[in-house]
Amino acid sequence: MFDDVKGGFPVFVRSFGAGQEPALLLHCALAHSKVWTPLASRLSDSLTMIAPDMPGHGRSAPWDKRSDLHDQVSAIAKDCLGDEGHVIGHSFGATVALRLAMECPEKVRSLTLIEPVLFAAAQESDEAVFLAYLDKSKNFGEALAQQDWAKASAEFIGIWGDGRPWSSLNEKEQTQFCSQMPFIEETEPCLVEDANGLLTPGRLEGITCKTQMIRGSESEPVIAAIHATLARRIPGAVDAVVEGAGHMVPITHPDTVATLIEKVIAG
Repeated sequence: MFDDVKGGFPVFVRSFGAGQEPALLLHCALAHSKVWTPLASRLSDSLTMIAPDMPGHGRSAPWDKRSDLHDQVSAIAKDCLGDEGHVIGHSFGATVALRLAMECPEKVRSLTLIEPVLFAAAQESDEAVFLAYLDKSKNFGEALAQQDWAKASAEFIGIWGDGRPWSSLNEKEQTQFCSQMPFIEETEPCLVEDANGLLTPGRLEGITCKTQMIRGSESEPVIAAIHATLARRIPGAVDAVVEGAGHMVPITHPDTVATLIEKVIAG
C-alpha cells in the first residue's frame, strides 16, 4: 500500500506476517521491501511486520533532495514504526534503525542491526582497517565525484553486492542501479564522516533496548570493526556471526538470521 508519511512523501509500505509483536524492517540501499520476503516468512508467526521502500527504491517516489537524506529516511522510519515495535535493519537501513533506538527509545522494543555500514565507527576500533576500506573504495568515490554512475555502480556492487559481477546484470538492472547512485552519494557524509552525529559521545551509550548485531563471516573486514565499536558502546549489545555468509546475509541465510531474531524478541 501507499502511505503518505512525513511531509507527504509518497512511500510504498509492504506488510508481512500476523504475529502478536509488531516490527519494522528497513532494507539496504539499492534494494526494496520485497527482499525481506524469505526472512519475513520465517518470522510471520511471531511478528506483524511493515517494510517501507526508501525514497528512490522499489515503488516509492524518487528521492527529491528535500532535506538531509538520513534525516528524511529516519523520519519515514519513525512514522512507519508508530507507537512501538521491534526494529530490524540491514546495511544503510541498519544505520537508520540505530538512530531510531537513540531518538525514540521508548518505542523500540528490540534492535537488530545487520551489518550497519556506519564506516566512521570502524575508525574507533581499528583505524588501519578503516583506512584500508577507504583505499579499496577509492575508485568508487572517484566515480561518484565524476557522476560516472555506471562505473560507480560496478564498483559498489563489486564490494557490497550479492556476488554477481556488473557485466552479468541485464540492462534493466544496470539502469536501475545507475539511477540510484545519487542516493548512494548522499549517504557518504553520514556513513563515512558521521555527519549526523550518530557516534557523538553518549548517544550509543544511551540505547536502552536489547540489541544484537548480525554479520557474515565472509564480509568486508570493515564490518567487524564497525560491530566492535557498537558492541563496546551499546550497553549489553551482542555480536553474532553467521558462518559462510557475506554482506547479504539476511537474504542468503534467512533461517539462521530468523533464529537469531526470534531469540531477541523473546526477551
